[in-house]
Amino acid sequence: MDRKYGPLYRQLEKWIKTDGKVQDLTKYGIQAAQLGGSDDRGNVMFTGYYSPVLEIRHYPDAEYKYPVYAMPKCKGRCPSRAQIYAGALKGQGLELGYSKSMIDVFMMEVQGSGFVHYGDNDEMQYFGYAGKNGHRYVSIGKVLIDRGEVPRDKMSLKAIHDWAEKQSPAKLRELLEQNPSYVFFERRPSLDVKGSAGIPLLADSAVAGDRKYFPMGSVILAEVPKLNEAGHWTGKHQLQLFIVLDTGGAVKRNHFDIYHGRGEKAGIAAGHYKHFGRVWKLGLKGTATQDPWLMANGQLSD
Repeated sequence: MDRKYGPLYRQLEKWIKTDGKVQDLTKYGIQAAQLGGSDDRGNVMFTGYYSPVLEIRHYPDAEYKYPVYAMPKCKGRCPSRAQIYAGALKGQGLELGYSKSMIDVFMMEVQGSGFVHYGDNDEMQYFGYAGKNGHRYVSIGKVLIDRGEVPRDKMSLKAIHDWAEKQSPAKLRELLEQNPSYVFFERRPSLDVKGSAGIPLLADSAVAGDRKYFPMGSVILAEVPKLNEAGHWTGKHQLQLFIVLDTGGAVKRNHFDIYHGRGEKAGIAAGHYKHFGRVWKLGLKGTATQDPWLMANGQLSD
């Protein structure tokens, strides 16, 4: 990655240390190609993700009864979510721990990884993504919208979590079973949160993007919306540099997922994030990254 993007990174560092004015990018040989956006007017979707912290226990009890599973060795296709909830994986020794919240385990699946605390000491452990069961992914957010449970313009991770907190275990389980896809985890020796590029993610500096148009290591300059504590757009944007270090099943074309960090505060920020801004893919003249506008299918638009 450094061989391809290193020269661009170093020129950007010089630009930032000197003045960081956008109009001076060309003085450093840096080229910028604006994305067409989903509407051909430059509007690009920004969402957020984070690393949740889950309180779990080694053994189940009346409160901590929702398992976090390691990847099974399946003959053929692995069980669906409904089958797993019904006990298809019991007795195989795959339980990494037990949570007291079904929705929190599901949210860790959505994020693809997370930190856990077993309660028997002060240490955190990191559970990384181990694989999926091979069943199709269905957005439970869309299901809630289609059922009239949450308005489309109010949909977010936080809205899903808030809805779940008010439901009975049976009703919540029925909703989650609409998504047959299931994510499995594995214990990682390091506490570094790494994306698809295998590089530790830095909060508010790393994004997930569409690998087809943004190979791992790509740099974007983004005009991202500024939100208030309630998650509403303030009417202002701010310019930020991001490096594409991750991917995601729902992150396609004119959509970027900003990594917000670890814990509750990061989760609140990520949960609110579903807004539009503008994006420029950056390249460096005379290097392997030059002419950033030469993306697959030309200028990126939907």
